[in-house]
Amino acid sequence: MQTGTLFSLAFYFIAMIAIGLWAWKRSTDTSEGYLLAGRNLPPAVAALSAGASDMSGWLLLGLPGALYAAGLVEAWIGIGLFIGAFVNWFVVAPRLRKQTEERGNALTIPEFLANRFPDKAVALRVVSALIIVVFFAVYTAAGLVGGGKLFETSFAGILPGVAMSDYMLGIWITALVVLAYTMIGGFLAVSLTDFVQGLIMVLALVVMPLVVMFGSGGEAGGSLTEVDVPGFLSLTEGLTLLAFISTISWGLGYFGQPHIIVRFMAIDTVEKVKTARNIGMSWMGVALLGSIGIGIAGRAYVERNGLVVEDPETIFIVLANLLFHPVITGFLLAALLAAIMSTISSQLLVASSSLTEDFYKLFFRKQASERESVNVGRICVALVALAAIAIASDPESQVLGLVSNAWAGFGAAFGPLIILSLTWDRMTGAGAVAGLIAGAGTVAAWIALGWNSQMPGLDGGLYEIVPGFIVSWLAIWLVSKATAKASEPLPA
Repeated sequence: MQTGTLFSLAFYFIAMIAIGLWAWKRSTDTSEGYLLAGRNLPPAVAALSAGASDMSGWLLLGLPGALYAAGLVEAWIGIGLFIGAFVNWFVVAPRLRKQTEERGNALTIPEFLANRFPDKAVALRVVSALIIVVFFAVYTAAGLVGGGKLFETSFAGILPGVAMSDYMLGIWITALVVLAYTMIGGFLAVSLTDFVQGLIMVLALVVMPLVVMFGSGGEAGGSLTEVDVPGFLSLTEGLTLLAFISTISWGLGYFGQPHIIVRFMAIDTVEKVKTARNIGMSWMGVALLGSIGIGIAGRAYVERNGLVVEDPETIFIVLANLLFHPVITGFLLAALLAAIMSTISSQLLVASSSLTEDFYKLFFRKQASERESVNVGRICVALVALAAIAIASDPESQVLGLVSNAWAGFGAAFGPLIILSLTWDRMTGAGAVAGLIAGAGTVAAWIALGWNSQMPGLDGGLYEIVPGFIVSWLAIWLVSKATAKASEPLPA
């Protein structure tokens, strides 16, 4: 590995830890400061933080890999995600920002649900916290798999004296750097690093496909139609109704992703949600187009030059190493790490907040001091990270496969619950508990029975978020109808 590349990566790592140290001095003395940055995030920071924490390693590994393997038809995943995010900013963001503050200044999604339905407060906090911790361990593992693949592909033998594979070394380095700034600086550090990482990611996603297609030695632009895959540039080639539903339904997941919607809770005022929405959706549109471009142009470049890429999910890494100066390569690999680390840090913090607020303080230390709560939160961050490392230790893991399972679990369990709790005043606590269990249970059963769509690819079954979302919505509606009483009106 060239010195310039290592220098770029070292600079990136140092910058992220420095942001964590700065944030440590600003807002980590209280639970609200550590978990929500005091609800004072500017719109641009909240928007890019939501985007960067959403667009994990799958944006530069999983999605380009799916497009590289199957063609433009896989772009329906990105289209579905864009639509879902757009609706999420309109329906959920302003209501959640307002209602979480009005209902007991809730700091976590489980706490908001408990305040919204006090008759089922304990059940809601425990069940939702369990779902958050379990699925975030899987989701975080997906990010660590991306870090492992990066080091395995680009940094082979960089530390020859270390008695572990390059893949596991990558997992540990990625995890330790994320732990450093997340444990130190809390939500403010995570959000500020997300903002910087979001800028790095979108720049890389614009530069890479343009250089591949039109840069010196690239010339892939004229060979896109020569790819030896029937209908490679078609949005409908091989697209069945089942496959279309499975890909476009990724957008349903947005309504139930705790690490994304918690950003809405931290925007400094409800009035600034619109500004954050415009910034966030613009960023997301550019990022998705760049990711699609990398997969399509990358396949054309590889075939034109007679190259072999064994793992489609490494196409971004392969192109970065082949086409760029070592210093720029380091920057591009830092962008990949930014995508991975921005999501991992957000997930670790949300899982930690649930363990602290919804287990430790609920059952063990109800009167825990602010400092004690923050310190317990830091310990929980480390515990969830260790669980994720164990899950990610299988080098055969696929980033998009792990992400799709966790995304479906959250989307089905929390999506209908969040939408209805914010908009339907006849919803009951019993309905909320039923929706959580029904959604998560359906997703888990669908996967266990092998009925799910095996992402990437369109030849599997129905994506598990579809039945999970439907069953959860029906469970909430039916149980709420059966148990409804005169309900308190929702805040306007």
